Amino acid sequence: MSDNPLGGMFGDIFNLLGQQGPDAWFQTATQLALNIARGEDGDPNPQPIERQRLEELAPLVGRHVDALFEVASEPVVTAVNRSALTLAALAQWKPLIEPMISSQHPQSSALDLEENQMMAQLMATIGPLFTGFQMGSVAGHFSERAWSLAVLPLPRLNDERLLVVNNLASFAEAWSLERDEVYVFALAQEFVASLILTQPGTGDALRALLIDAVREASAAQSDIMTRLQTMINPEDLSSIMSNPEALLDGIEVPDETDATRAINAAASVLSAFFEHAAHQITAALLGPRPALVEAYKRHRRSDARGEDAAAALFGISTQGPHHDLARDFVTSLSERHGLGVFDALLRVDGLPTYDELSDPDAWFQRVTTSPLA
Repeated sequence: MSDNPLGGMFGDIFNLLGQQGPDAWFQTATQLALNIARGEDGDPNPQPIERQRLEELAPLVGRHVDALFEVASEPVVTAVNRSALTLAALAQWKPLIEPMISSQHPQSSALDLEENQMMAQLMATIGPLFTGFQMGSVAGHFSERAWSLAVLPLPRLNDERLLVVNNLASFAEAWSLERDEVYVFALAQEFVASLILTQPGTGDALRALLIDAVREASAAQSDIMTRLQTMINPEDLSSIMSNPEALLDGIEVPDETDATRAINAAASVLSAFFEHAAHQITAALLGPRPALVEAYKRHRRSDARGEDAAAALFGISTQGPHHDLARDFVTSLSERHGLGVFDALLRVDGLPTYDELSDPDAWFQRVTTSPLA
């Protein structure tokens, strides 16, 4: 019989997880995310009349987006519930998170794992599972208020466009807005985001920035894993299992780095452009909508905690002075050169650097004289 009173229990856990395969962390994330996304109302499907209205407006919006970028695309959109957006988000995020999983190795400096096989196995198991729990929680809460994947400017694997109609309707009702104006704005935002984020060059540029940013974002998690490695006494392990939140005590968010500054500059400008273009397209179709402009601004500042947490998973901050700079960046270039100048965002060299965020003219000079222009 083992001298460790927890050995049998952990052995059972390891055997169970081992049977689930290398993707156990993602299965855990999916189960947790869907449980959260369903919520107390059971996550109903959108009403047919609302789905039909969205589909009627899509071609009108699509033509404006195509004209802006001088492209031809299919204005197809799918009205979904929260669970469907959650699954789509998980599928898009998985390849971006997997490098974090593969880099999670126990630190032998904290513990001689060769002489403590149970702890070695615990580290190898809990690391990916912790990421799965984190990703699942974030994805589930992300869809509570998010309209589409456009709110998080990450490279996409496909051009599928999904809109959570019930979330749009809730937003319109909360801010006393007409549903058509909210639908048009959301469609424009998603169509523009889908077009840009599926471009191979733009996707490659974003992935390069995310490699370092995701590594920085996992620093706090590494602190947690190191802390676990030191808890080799059964009494300590039992205490942590009864109060897992104790692991988070004292864990600090990593300081801003060159990597986070770079991804924040690119992401904030992309988000600002998606919003700016969507407002212009909405105004072109329905006339000026100042109440919508103000409502969306306040929504992003006060009602988007789930979306903010999702961004943080990738080292992206959705709040802060860089967003003010990004809005000024987009507004000033749009006023002087028109929205067409942002077709540079379709290229691998089009994302602004951190220094260019406060110097739009430098970005304009670079992208307009680029050999790829």
